[in-house]
Amino acid sequence: MEENHGSGGCSSDRGCDGHGELEKRLGWHEYFMSVAHLISRRATCTRGHIGAVIVRDHNILSTGYNGAPSGLPHCNETNCRIYRSTHPDGTVEENCVNTIHAEINAIAQAAKHGVSIKDADIYITASPCIHCLKVLINVGIKTIYYDKPYKIEHIDELLRLSGIRLVQVHVGDC
Repeated sequence: MEENHGSGGCSSDRGCDGHGELEKRLGWHEYFMSVAHLISRRATCTRGHIGAVIVRDHNILSTGYNGAPSGLPHCNETNCRIYRSTHPDGTVEENCVNTIHAEINAIAQAAKHGVSIKDADIYITASPCIHCLKVLINVGIKTIYYDKPYKIEHIDELLRLSGIRLVQVHVGDC
């Protein structure tokens, strides 16, 4: 179910720093994942900066990053409150009480502005947690592109049952 479409990131002949001879045009996967990384820089969670971009037909439909609900204090402004949940296999997962995950924020933005995301794809800087995956299934996302793995072993069965593709797209640092 999982694929890998690594782009190899930036190399010295691509001119990422603006001093190269000729910059190579970004492919779609690298472009959208780079946008997700840029969006992650708006995250306010002190535990992780995640960005998400929902795309259909090479067009950005919605974006999101992890942070508090609109108008409420962010983790970087208050103490981060953690809750723990235990998976059936016994592993413990910790989550922040204040933070909404990037994927959910991207979905909420689309809903707020009346943008249909059915049959779209999503680019996320880290693979989704099991809770976000369940929501991505329900809204009709077809393919999840991610950069870094995050507890993938917990989402294998849901991916298999849902038919959603999980594809790793790694972009290097520019």
